[in-house]
Amino acid sequence: MIPGAVAALAVTPRGAGRRYAALVHDGGCDVVALEQAPDAVRSLDARLSPRWVWWAASDAAAPLVEAGIPLARAWDVAEAHRLLHGGWSATAGVCWAAAHGIPTDTVPAPPTGDLFEFASEGAPLAADALVDGAGHLRGDHEAWLRDPAHLRAWARAALETAHRQHEAAAATSVRLPSTVYSESAAALLCLELQRDGLPIDRETTEALIEGAAGPRPSTDADEAASRRARDAQVLRLAPGRESTDLRNPVQVRELLAAVGVDVPNTRKWVLEPYRSVNPVVEALLTWRRDERIATTYGYRWLDAHVGADDRLRGRWTACDGAAGRMTAENGLHNLPAALRPGVAAHPGHVFVRADLGQIEPRVLAVVSGDAVFAAATQADDLYAPVAQRLGVERPVAKIAVLAAMYGQRSGAAGEALKGLERAYPVAMGLLDRAYAAGVRGAPLRTYGGRLIPTGTVLTGGGAGGAVAGGVMGGVGADPALDAARGRFARNAIIQGAAAELFKAWAATVRATTRDLGAQVVLCLHDELLVHAPIEQADEVASRVDQALQDASRRWAGGAPVRFVADTSVIHRWSEAKD
Repeated sequence: MIPGAVAALAVTPRGAGRRYAALVHDGGCDVVALEQAPDAVRSLDARLSPRWVWWAASDAAAPLVEAGIPLARAWDVAEAHRLLHGGWSATAGVCWAAAHGIPTDTVPAPPTGDLFEFASEGAPLAADALVDGAGHLRGDHEAWLRDPAHLRAWARAALETAHRQHEAAAATSVRLPSTVYSESAAALLCLELQRDGLPIDRETTEALIEGAAGPRPSTDADEAASRRARDAQVLRLAPGRESTDLRNPVQVRELLAAVGVDVPNTRKWVLEPYRSVNPVVEALLTWRRDERIATTYGYRWLDAHVGADDRLRGRWTACDGAAGRMTAENGLHNLPAALRPGVAAHPGHVFVRADLGQIEPRVLAVVSGDAVFAAATQADDLYAPVAQRLGVERPVAKIAVLAAMYGQRSGAAGEALKGLERAYPVAMGLLDRAYAAGVRGAPLRTYGGRLIPTGTVLTGGGAGGAVAGGVMGGVGADPALDAARGRFARNAIIQGAAAELFKAWAATVRATTRDLGAQVVLCLHDELLVHAPIEQADEVASRVDQALQDASRRWAGGAPVRFVADTSVIHRWSEAKD
């Protein structure tokens, strides 16, 4: 059972005409029109201060977030399911089945209206029945929920599922229930991020786009002329190759070879060392930056995703379906650095920007329990004591630590890794065991308890970003794939744990700065951007730092590991130090 006061919230689906909400709690169940739900939730919050349970924040909590209700504590059934069982799929039917020990591959699909599907159906369900003869939620529950009389049963089913999930989480890991709490808070934060948006200086952003893509085109011909002008900045440096299609990697390699630059591919990191060899390389890298802005973050992007209130909005998700990082759409997570000057606090406000320092190696110290490595985290710069212990330069120590977590064993990194294994055998042993599990295709759990299946390959796309895709082939069938699984596993247990700490920190900042009029407006891997009134900036910055200490202490369970953040008050995102 979830401890303390608990209340379940369910709402009728969108498109169902007038919408309703059901609030199930110890005192009974209230069904109210959705427009009355904010007052009902406020009243119940004041009386019970419950932990709110729902199938998914994106359905039940979204109307309340849109109404500006600052929900505090939650148990999100979908996020709990992803933590317990891995992957992305977390429909109500799947969550119910998994919590009740029913095979999820037998969950009934929603009816399609196809006449032939009736031939395979069993006896029809009674109008008020939520569960079918096999123990599944009825497959047509979306249509069934259009009747508000059914909301009570739907909310109670969510509550029953959540209690079962809590029991399973507590049995799986002592830390997993707390991870569900912070993951559920992150799902709420995602709704607020989507509602509030990232402040943009439209005039500056449009000028930056113009500098890369050319003047705003009025016609297709204008756009084609700007494209030719960008191409000309490269092609004029390669006489005789003016017909090269710069969007064709094969042709670009041929152009480079013609000017004496022979490279295996045209990726940025491959071309970078050749900047001084021939000016065409510098021009090509500049072209790529400008082309990306012109084609992905140009005028159409600005018009489509930056609202009349000068806020950039996109859908956010609390986890990526893999190791558990937050993700976002519409450029919120991959805005080119050249456009960062356009991210600016609105009048009367500033940004409090905080970036976790050397987060992954510090997390490694916690999850491995390596006391010697933990001692290195007491320094502001963790790599300095590591370098001293290994007897190498700081850059070599940094490469070695990162290589250990990302599975690189060749070159200078491989030599330095041998020193790490001698100096920090406990931390390196954890990574080696994770690698071995990945090679076997064995599932792993992060420090916070998230299940990470290693027998699947990760592919782009799908809801929320990277999702589990097809099986990587039989274990041992392809040594290269086995090694890829191993590298993924050794990094995922660290990256996943870092994501758990980050979300616990972000949720704490959300809760402790709201009374100051502050908004979390960006969560980027290890970086927070908080939009705050100028007069509250110093206090918000102080609370952001305190939130890290509080969240890391709870998350690390008293491990003697120090976490640090570079926190500053800025007006534009570009003012932040990298």
